Amino acid sequence: MTDSVKLEFSDKYDAAHARKYFFKHRNGWARKLSHLRDVQLARKALALAGDPGVVLDLPCGAGRFWPLLAEQPGRVIIGADNSEAMVQTACELQPADVVKQVRPLHTSAFAIDMPDNSVDSVFSMRLLHHIGDPAHRLAMLNEFNRVAKDSVILSMWVDGNFKSWKRRRAERARAQEGYQNRYVIPATVAEAEFAQAGFNIQARLDFAPLYAMWRVYILRKE
Repeated sequence: MTDSVKLEFSDKYDAAHARKYFFKHRNGWARKLSHLRDVQLARKALALAGDPGVVLDLPCGAGRFWPLLAEQPGRVIIGADNSEAMVQTACELQPADVVKQVRPLHTSAFAIDMPDNSVDSVFSMRLLHHIGDPAHRLAMLNEFNRVAKDSVILSMWVDGNFKSWKRRRAERARAQEGYQNRYVIPATVAEAEFAQAGFNIQARLDFAPLYAMWRVYILRKE
């Protein structure tokens, strides 16, 4: 297990923010449609990964993907997050028949409190685009490699699409300085880091090819 890394924005995830986050993807048609597409891609990724039986959902947030993960009745879901309030909120607000498949865990993605090879797959949605430091990304990927027996499913922002071009142009226009907590990572850079951490790429699933920044990767341990 590596030493834990503390991201600057992590302290904001208290109980009030966790409840707000739970309802975030239920507000407005655009977010609802985006959530449906996220679920569609995640379901396909899980199938490509062989429908793993024990899945570490990290960060689980307010349990947004728990109903999807629980679609396989025998699956064990380790619902983990660096924010204890997020895990508690997910257990309180997600459907009871879903929560019964979940084993909650308060832990960091940079120092996962689990033994080596303890889950079939790590499922990590919407975390990597928050990590701008390559050393921090590699530390996290190494932890994923350590605890996963077989696969990692993760999402991130990549370049090579209209939205990333638009974001770069907007950042140049406002001469952005200071702290950022969202990053577009060039696909070539990310994929080299996956290889460095001991993964092969099984598949790439784009939210909206050539338009949106979101991409889901299915990685396999070498």
